[in-house]
Amino acid sequence: MLFLALKALISGILIAIASTLAKRYPGFGALVAALPLVSVLGMIWLWGEKPDPANMAAHVQATFWYVLPSLPMFLVIPALLRAGIGFWPALGLGCALTVLLYLGMVALAPRLGIAL
Repeated sequence: MLFLALKALISGILIAIASTLAKRYPGFGALVAALPLVSVLGMIWLWGEKPDPANMAAHVQATFWYVLPSLPMFLVIPALLRAGIGFWPALGLGCALTVLLYLGMVALAPRLGIAL
């Protein structure tokens, strides 16, 4: 339980740092947020709990394929905001698009021989 709390604390601190930086330096905050810190931390936590190279390789490869459908959200949300859509509706639409693209990836990946 202590390990879970430590993981949550470290992950939360990284998110807090990114959002705090973004207030003053939006580009730098975006860079910190865009770094695959969550993925790297996830790999570290997974390796600490289950040091299995095959499992890690499968995890990292699946992470790559799941990143791809999330990318359009980062173009849709700013476009909606610039078009005068409020933040919450823009965020909701961006997230809904991402969910749809994730579902598409889950359906399409096996047909392309991609293991998720």
